[in-house]
Amino acid sequence: MIRPVPIGAGLVGDGPLVVVAGPCVLEGEAVALETGRRAKAICSRLGLPYVFKASFDKANRTSIRSFRGPGLEEGLALLEKIKKELGCPVLTDIHEAWQAGPVAEVADVLQIPAFLCRQTDLLVAAARTGRPLNVKKAQFLAPEDMKSVVEKCREAGNDKVILCERGTTFGYRQLVVDFRSLPLMRELGCPVMFDATHSVQTPGGQGSSSGGDRRFVLPLARAAVSLGIDALFLETHPDPDSAKSDGPNMVPLDRLEALLEELVAIDDVVRRLGPVRLGWAGERK
Repeated sequence: MIRPVPIGAGLVGDGPLVVVAGPCVLEGEAVALETGRRAKAICSRLGLPYVFKASFDKANRTSIRSFRGPGLEEGLALLEKIKKELGCPVLTDIHEAWQAGPVAEVADVLQIPAFLCRQTDLLVAAARTGRPLNVKKAQFLAPEDMKSVVEKCREAGNDKVILCERGTTFGYRQLVVDFRSLPLMRELGCPVMFDATHSVQTPGGQGSSSGGDRRFVLPLARAAVSLGIDALFLETHPDPDSAKSDGPNMVPLDRLEALLEELVAIDDVVRRLGPVRLGWAGERK
């Protein structure tokens, strides 16, 4: 039995598919607001709860010269403006324990990056804010290993934990998605999110930056939704090829509606059947 997580007026894990979407990093007010407005309007038409996402600081860029974002103070001010103007929850990631408190004053969801999901002090600080947490499974971890991650958050007093699949390292500069991870992580009692755009990334694939292949976003997202995920994470941008971070794997904003229409059709069927559980047909609960 999973524990649904409240975000805004909705519940992740007890209701329609929740869409978390936005640009990789806060590049500026205009791009952020355009992306958020259009994504929210699309989700509203499709009956999907919407959460805006963007990073105020990309602390794990490949190159020290890469654009990281506006930083904490300016980034939180912009996220607060987006939250008020669009009337939707916002999600952003933190990289250090001291950031948890100030970020929780603005963000509705704190995200723990995949590389950092074993960092106990970071998890505890985020959990103690009381905000819902989206914890990305590290590229080097088995899904069963996320049990310890969840226990750290719960021991710190927070059971509002979502677990996010974003691919597993496969050799050099390649990620693969083992879809067994989705029902396995759901067995831990947490709603499960699928990160469809980072899963098609090629880390460091362009030398001084990461590459990716956005053609595979839809096939992977269709597969994930068919298993009964609770939320979908997508990075999207009006012009991904000019984006300052993660452009190769982001969904063009003008393709977002068609993509989500396909996923809603699959999700409708899955919700009539119930999420896939480990076992056999007829054993769903």
